[in-house]
Amino acid sequence: MEFLMSNFAPIMFAGLIVFLLLGFPVAFSLGACGLFFGFVGIELGLLPEALMQALPLRIFGIMQNETLLAIPFFTLMGLILERSGMAEDLLETIGQVFGPMRGGLAFAVIFVGALLAATTGVVAASVISMGLISLPIMLRYGYDRRLATGIIAASGTLAQIIPPSLVLIIMADQLGRSVGDMYKGAFVPGFILTGLYVGYVALVAVVFPKRAPALPPEARAYRESNGSSGYPSLVVLMAISTLVAVFLARHMADIHTWLEGHEVTSVPTDEKIVAALCGAVVVAFLIAAGNRALKLGLLSKLAERVTFVLIPPLLLIFLVLGTIFLGIATPTEGGAMGAAGAMIMAILRGKLNMSLMKQALNATLKLSSFVMFILVGATVFSLVFQGVDGPRWVEHLLTQLPGGQVGFLIAVNIMIFFLAFFLDFFELSFIVIPLLGPVADKLGIDLIWFGVLLAVNMQTSFMHPPFGFALFYLRSVAPDKEYTDKVTGQRIPPVTTMQIYWGSVPFVCIQLIMVALLIFFPGLVTGGLDKVEKVDMDKVTNMLENMPSQDYSAPPMPPGFGAPSSDTAAPATPGDGASAPDGSAPAAQQEGAAAPDPMQAVQDALKQENK
Repeated sequence: MEFLMSNFAPIMFAGLIVFLLLGFPVAFSLGACGLFFGFVGIELGLLPEALMQALPLRIFGIMQNETLLAIPFFTLMGLILERSGMAEDLLETIGQVFGPMRGGLAFAVIFVGALLAATTGVVAASVISMGLISLPIMLRYGYDRRLATGIIAASGTLAQIIPPSLVLIIMADQLGRSVGDMYKGAFVPGFILTGLYVGYVALVAVVFPKRAPALPPEARAYRESNGSSGYPSLVVLMAISTLVAVFLARHMADIHTWLEGHEVTSVPTDEKIVAALCGAVVVAFLIAAGNRALKLGLLSKLAERVTFVLIPPLLLIFLVLGTIFLGIATPTEGGAMGAAGAMIMAILRGKLNMSLMKQALNATLKLSSFVMFILVGATVFSLVFQGVDGPRWVEHLLTQLPGGQVGFLIAVNIMIFFLAFFLDFFELSFIVIPLLGPVADKLGIDLIWFGVLLAVNMQTSFMHPPFGFALFYLRSVAPDKEYTDKVTGQRIPPVTTMQIYWGSVPFVCIQLIMVALLIFFPGLVTGGLDKVEKVDMDKVTNMLENMPSQDYSAPPMPPGFGAPSSDTAAPATPGDGASAPDGSAPAAQQEGAAAPDPMQAVQDALKQENK
């Protein structure tokens, strides 16, 4: 009994692991484990009975959390866009653009995966869409099965790290940080990871050209009447858009000065990027629309197709993420605008109907309920775990690791990597992150950087063979039997499960390389964040206590105001504000003198120490 009482927290954590290994659903495992150990702790006298009375208040607090409301909004936005055929149009169009080069279809899948990640934020939707649409085309034209399946699964998991990622919303909530800052921090790492995928495909295409062939000429759909490809006008349109973006970025301060009527010398970088990109895509869309309406013939079929397919989702991305980055809208409001914009896009495409809305709302409700139940279970568990000083046990366990911050980060990332074999990112976010966040904060680790680092690591939970969810999604849509291709009439062999597993291994390694890059170069995350100077309150308190005591109760009066006359003035006594031995007035009563400000003295001391 004494052993049980002195090791209650680790026994409780081990009990949760046993529940999970027995196969119970995570939400119910968390809740049952919390309630069981809570009642045991009350019986042993480790916990007060009143602790459980806080549970209803915590659950109501979850329901009132507006940040989590962004999850159903972004999910609904992504599902409407995916079911309205946007992914199919994007893959077909971008595949035609990159098709003539080696590995072109794989580049198209990566590019579309990044776009879907920035619009859907749901891994399952991205992987299933690209698996259904692009995998048959890649198999048709002789792509290596391991490369094809690996690139589809990996591109789908970009929804984990590229905003508006759902895991980043949960991560920000659990770490007590702003969702907007978490999105800003993840922006650069997300696109670096995309670039690493592109680099790997380019390397394979150069070293093993037969594994990633180019599209044959007969498969290139968009050609001009004279047989040309139409690339020159597309390049010119891109150059014009780029020049507009550069011009807007360089003259944003001048534009603000003209609009506001007074001189503006500097504009935040976030605003420059968002405004420049919005201006570029609007100009490209206006040129393409004017060319089609006036029948000018300035743009090729390929250039028009690319513009009309790419611009609407890009504008939606800039509308949603731009308003969040600029602080105009909260993530919840941005998600609501995104869902409304997705419905407008579906209406304009003629794809919005009652069946589509029912499917999207049903899937959104399932995912939101899933998240809510896990969060309620995690709240029950964490309440009891905190009551028995579980966080202190975790803190002592992790802060005693050799190597300080670096040792802590290496140990945590190894732990997350192996836990990701069995738990998905929702479960890891609700179970592990609340335990690790306070320890990281105490070690002086920036929590935004820490959250993005763990989010990249959690991506591997979708790619781990044989447990990765993205691999399961792809397995469900990949052909498991030999079939006849409708275009070429050839017999296509099936895609085996082992080919899917082996195809994921290089991309898991790339994700781990990205984790290492973030550890060694934290500026990739924190470089775009606003710096907030921290004040150590312990130092402030010590300085106040050590300052010489002075009387600040009576501020100095102006000369002649309320001062006693010379004939009635009482004789001065030392210590009562009398004149100094040299005949001068004391410092606190000299003409125009102000009482010294103790807080100003503390601030000056802190500044001097920082210097």
